[in-house]
Amino acid sequence: MSDKKQKSFEILSTNILQKLSENGITQATNVQNEVIPVIAAGKSVIFQSETGTGKTYAYLLPLVNKIEADADTTKLRVIICAPTFELASQINLAAKKITDRKTALLIGGAPLKRQFETLKEKPQIVIGTAARLVELIRLKKLKVQDLYCAVFDECDRLLKKESFEDTDNLRNCLPKECQIIGCSATINKAARIFFADAENIKMQDEFILSKRIEHWAIYAELREKIDFLRKFLAAENPGKALIFTSRSDQVENIYKKLTYKHIDCAALYAKADKQERKSAIDRFRNGKCKILITSDLGARGLDIPDITHIIQMDLPEDDDFFIHRAGRTARAGKSGINVVIGDEFELRHYATLEKKFGLTVYPKQIRNGKITKPEV
Repeated sequence: MSDKKQKSFEILSTNILQKLSENGITQATNVQNEVIPVIAAGKSVIFQSETGTGKTYAYLLPLVNKIEADADTTKLRVIICAPTFELASQINLAAKKITDRKTALLIGGAPLKRQFETLKEKPQIVIGTAARLVELIRLKKLKVQDLYCAVFDECDRLLKKESFEDTDNLRNCLPKECQIIGCSATINKAARIFFADAENIKMQDEFILSKRIEHWAIYAELREKIDFLRKFLAAENPGKALIFTSRSDQVENIYKKLTYKHIDCAALYAKADKQERKSAIDRFRNGKCKILITSDLGARGLDIPDITHIIQMDLPEDDDFFIHRAGRTARAGKSGINVVIGDEFELRHYATLEKKFGLTVYPKQIRNGKITKPEV
């Protein structure tokens, strides 16, 4: 690594360094060392780095540094597009930790009128979902002519079939000279084509999935899974557990059955409004609630500290989602446990993932209130 990259934080203002220090950040991660100088030089880039390696600040820090060096505090300079309300909200919080310049969160489902009022305050950084950002640009409420940069976070998800049109429309609204940044833990062919003009950076694998996360498998038939989950929670007493299921309707089902058994938990499910979802995440983040149940809506980009256990109640069809799920633990240098509660078919699939990602999966059973190795 070049000396320039090792000193990537040295390009940042004293003000930003002070704010980072107040948040316990004193050293750049590998991806930050690699990417910050490239973004600071004004180059368009698409970069891939494992979950939990610090991608958000890899792009936020050099962009905020540029904004703060600009005396004009009234022009919109950066747009950040995220696939979910939860990730957009999290990026907004991360930005507020390092700058006093105005930011705005603009997501679908929220009242347009309120967002019009927010934009009158002239934010310099806007974070939102693609469809709403495009709508506001077309209504001439979001003025992009003075943009420095547009960021597409979790860009592979933004380019999936169901959201490609909105993402493409957003890019077509941007000024030609606008710097473009894309990032994700998993970058596919569609993303590489979409960002064909950008510099491509793929970070060397730090093997977080295999080295810092321990993988367990618990066999359970479909009808018994929630009962096994309840027994697992009682036996393991996890410090902070995130539970995933592929079906959004199952989130509410699991939540109701656990709360019926007097297990304190929160849930992110489709019917919940933005405020309910925010409340659930906040309770989980601040430790008031130790268990959060979600669909894959929550697997992307959620950076909640100190998650000790990931519990997967099934395996997603897309193997990339397995990475994004498991990667919610073992962040910022910590370790964690990823548990799959699966039937025979799912555990066979788990065995193929074990080979594909170079993992070691340990079979477990729950007996007499304890988690043990299965008897041979």
